Amino acid sequence: MKCIQKTFVLPAFKRGFHLITSKIESEIPELKNISAGLAHVFIHHTSASLTINENADPTVRQDFESHFNKMVPENAPYYKHTLEGPDDMPAHIKASLMGSSISIPVSRGRFNLGTWQGIYLCEHRDHASGREITVTILGE
Repeated sequence: MKCIQKTFVLPAFKRGFHLITSKIESEIPELKNISAGLAHVFIHHTSASLTINENADPTVRQDFESHFNKMVPENAPYYKHTLEGPDDMPAHIKASLMGSSISIPVSRGRFNLGTWQGIYLCEHRDHASGREITVTILGE
């Protein structure tokens, strides 16, 4: 069994939900050598998250952002963790709700995602820097 592990930094993205599948694939050329396996993608941050969802219609990403902003509002009077700005505590909550990692099957040298699926970086901060990602692939 092969084990591939790469850590890299994505460029800074504005707040919102961004497709990053091709960026991840470009960082791991060894993916092409895996006929069957499992990829684990992890983000090293507490105010951004990862998920898999619709990759075709950009309004899905806009709706995600609108929904999460309503579900987890800024400036809630009960937040205590506010030193880094009004988007900080909501970003932590959103990241916990979405999660810090995803697992994806690998088949014939590619992520085995559904026809309409892509990997999202869920950026929950207004002014974030690049986000560090580690991808670990186990397979043959």
